[in-house]
Amino acid sequence: MVETPGSQSSLHRANLERVVRAVRMAGSLTQAEIARTTGLSAATVSNIVRELKDGGTVEVTPTSSGGRRARAVSLSADAGTVVGIDFGHSHLRVAVGNLAHTVLEEAAEPIDVDASSAEGFDRAEQLAHRLIAKSGISPEKVIGVGLGVPGPIDIGTGVLGSTAILPGWAGTNPRDEMARRLGVPVHVDNDANLGALGEQVWGAGRGAADLAYIKVASGVGAGLVINGQIYRGPGGTAGEIGHITLDESGPVCRCGNRGCLETFTAARYVLPLLHSSHGTDLTMARVVELAGQGDPGCRRVVADIGRHIGSGVASLCNLLNPSRVVLGGPLAEARDLVLDPVRDSVARYAIPSAARQLKVVPGELGSRAEVLGALALVLSEMDAASTLKVPAAV
Repeated sequence: MVETPGSQSSLHRANLERVVRAVRMAGSLTQAEIARTTGLSAATVSNIVRELKDGGTVEVTPTSSGGRRARAVSLSADAGTVVGIDFGHSHLRVAVGNLAHTVLEEAAEPIDVDASSAEGFDRAEQLAHRLIAKSGISPEKVIGVGLGVPGPIDIGTGVLGSTAILPGWAGTNPRDEMARRLGVPVHVDNDANLGALGEQVWGAGRGAADLAYIKVASGVGAGLVINGQIYRGPGGTAGEIGHITLDESGPVCRCGNRGCLETFTAARYVLPLLHSSHGTDLTMARVVELAGQGDPGCRRVVADIGRHIGSGVASLCNLLNPSRVVLGGPLAEARDLVLDPVRDSVARYAIPSAARQLKVVPGELGSRAEVLGALALVLSEMDAASTLKVPAAV
C-alpha cells in the first residue's frame, strides 16, 4: 500500500516521528511528559511507545514521577552514536555520546587553534577516532558530528567568516572538511549557539523556551533560543551582543567601532587593567579565583564586567523578552560577584515588566557547555525518521 499525505498511515508515521523527536531531544521522558510535549493523547502515546519498544527504537524502564510509578522512555542505546567537537582558541574538546544522552567518552587537549586550520582539523580527526575506538562503538554506528568554532558561520555555505577572530581559518569550510575526513554528516555552529544548546538540553536552560546564553571569553557572544529553537538570523550572525555600543568614545574594537560591549568585558581588554598590580600571566579564570578569595582589584574588575554585561542583557530584554539568561565561560564561576551587578544593570536599564520576568543564572556545564551543545546540535538536526526501526508503509 502506498502511503499518501493525509492518510491514516501517514498520520501514524508522523506521530511516531513526533514521539521519537521529543524523546531524542530530552534524553528521557515519561509517557505523561511525552503526551504533554507532543500534544498527543495518553492512549496514543502508550500505543506508539509499545510499537517503538517492540521495534527496538526505544527502551522503557520503571521510574517514579510525582510519587507515582511511571515508565521512562529513552532511545535505544544502539540506535546510533554522535560525536561533538568544540574548537576553542586554546583547546580542543571532543565527546562521543549515544542518542539516550549518555556521554560515552570525552577528552580535551590544549591547541593553538588560531595558528592553523589544517592542524586543528588533523587533531580533531585523530581525537575523534581515538575516542570512538575507546568507547567500543563501531565507527559504522556514528550517524553524525556536531562541530563548534569560535566565530561566525555562514549558515548557507558553512564558510567561517570574520578573519579578525580566526585569521588562520579565513575562507575555510569546517563542515565540509570534517565531513570529508570522518565520512558522516557534520553540523556546524558558533560556540555561543552551542553553549545555548548545551545548557538548554543538559544544564541551566532546561525548561526555558526562551533564553540567552552569554559567553565572555576572548570575545563576547550570545546564543539565542526562541520558542525552543536556536535563532541564528538569515546570515547566521544573530547574537553578536559583544558589538552593542556602550561608549562612542571608548576603545577601538576589532570590528572597527568604538566602545563595543566587548571592549569592556572580553579578556583581551580587561586583563591588562590588572597587569601592573597582578602580573602579566593572568587569565580570566585566575581573576575569578582571586575575586572569590577577596582580592579587591579582581573583585572590582569582575563587578565592572558584570555591570557592562547587564547593559547588554537589558537591551536583549527590551528586544526579545527572554525568560532566562545563562552566563557561561570562566566568569560564571564568580557566581553572585558577577551576577548581582548583571541583575542591577538589568533592573536599571530594562523595561520593568521584562526585567521582572527574567532570571539570570550561572551555567551548569562550565567548559563542557559547547561540546555537549555540539552533541545536542546533531540530535536537533537529525531527521526523526532516520532513528525509527519500524518500517514505513509501502
